[in-house]
Amino acid sequence: MSDKVYKDYFYDEPAYNTHDGGFIQLEEPKVPEQKLRVPALLKPDKETDSDMYYTVIAQQGETQLLPGEKTKTWGYNASILGKTILFKRGKEIHITLKNELPEVTTFHWHGLDVDGPVTDGGCHAPVYPGESTQIHFKCDQPAATLWLHAHPCPQTAIQVWKGLATAVVVTDDVEAKLPIPKNYGVDDIPLILQDRHFHKNNQLDYLADYDPDGVQGPTAMINGTINPYFDVTTQKLRLRVLDGANRREWRLHFSDDLEFTQIGSDGGFLPEPVKFTHLMITCAERADLIVDFKGYKPGDTVTLFCDDVAIMRFRIHEFAPDNSVLPNHLVDIPDPAVTPGSPIHKVVMSGMDEEVKINGKKFDMQRIDDRQKIGNVEYWDITNTNDKDGGMLHPYHMHSTQFRIISRNGHDPYPNEHGLKDTVAVNPGETVRLKVWFEHLGVFMNHCHILEHEDGGMMAQFEVYDPNHPKNYKLMDMDTLMKALSKERGVAIKDLHIPGENM
Repeated sequence: MSDKVYKDYFYDEPAYNTHDGGFIQLEEPKVPEQKLRVPALLKPDKETDSDMYYTVIAQQGETQLLPGEKTKTWGYNASILGKTILFKRGKEIHITLKNELPEVTTFHWHGLDVDGPVTDGGCHAPVYPGESTQIHFKCDQPAATLWLHAHPCPQTAIQVWKGLATAVVVTDDVEAKLPIPKNYGVDDIPLILQDRHFHKNNQLDYLADYDPDGVQGPTAMINGTINPYFDVTTQKLRLRVLDGANRREWRLHFSDDLEFTQIGSDGGFLPEPVKFTHLMITCAERADLIVDFKGYKPGDTVTLFCDDVAIMRFRIHEFAPDNSVLPNHLVDIPDPAVTPGSPIHKVVMSGMDEEVKINGKKFDMQRIDDRQKIGNVEYWDITNTNDKDGGMLHPYHMHSTQFRIISRNGHDPYPNEHGLKDTVAVNPGETVRLKVWFEHLGVFMNHCHILEHEDGGMMAQFEVYDPNHPKNYKLMDMDTLMKALSKERGVAIKDLHIPGENM
């Protein structure tokens, strides 16, 4: 591990969301501090030496987010967000997916390497109100923090805004041997970062807040908690940070410029730890951090900021000394050779507002935009054509793979981008080269993870195929989806407001 401590955010400052015409500055909420909600672990229905069985329920609820009236929210096995779902590498996973919502949804396993399009849970895997379905897969990827969220095109943004997002944790034997915090809920904590705007009687109103470049709110919400604090009872904390916001970038730093160490990103551990005082993550990215409070005493408070706004406080209590040392090398990262003669895939993200496109086209559920042979390792070049002045970062996500970032405009990736990733933010005027391979067949989506951009058409889809065993897939179409939504909402198709509606 290098002794260098990085103190900047790396990305092009003119493209920060602070320059958006619709940017909404965070404000410190004028409500009492609340104890951070740490999601409970979802209990398996059954677990054997080889298999795990779960039931995941998308449901409506009410959550006490602010003083006064409860907020109507959605969640997974909870009133908002959800219980953390644990997968153990090497086990067969069996999941019953139940939809107790008033409208169609899907269950997308963001970052999970599984078959598509059904198991992956994108727009081609609808679960209708009052119905359930089953999926099954083998968990065979490194320890990582992934997540589950709704993905029913073009209703992803509003359903996540209502609360449909939760952490998914994969564990393995390599992680078990590392000297890092592992006591979930005590020193191993998920932090799902979101922002919201509350309206009359503490309710959400997505339509009132709608912006085609991404919905934002002035109030930070962490694990479904407003103005949270966490009681620190160990010298070191492991924070599994997820940007679960529709649009917001999070530029994070602690009071006193407290140093912290990043040990993991989207697809698992980094090859070696990286030290920071300031860290920026964009929509859907994850950062696994170790924070050491050895310089503090009981009664002290350490504050976490986004830009200059306090979003969370850590209250220091008595803790035992922890002299564990991170190794200089954490894990080996796969780096397969590119398949000779394979094509270089070109993905061009263009536009803003309603004009967002990929390769000059809006998303079509029935169209396959690209193909890659199973077993091949190929380059994908991702370009953001926005202007450097007045443009914006586009966080690019690919389903059912963890890729390697090879370069940014021909230069080395950022210091914390040497692990496996499924999402990468691309600066305006930049081309990011990825090395991509797949373990599973299917039709999958690739898109900007600003949720309003993907709902607005900044999305494409590709097929991972086996030329010796061609497959045909039943793909969802917009007419079927609109008819379902029309029936569920009791309105004519022409009266549907897509992508937003009042809650």
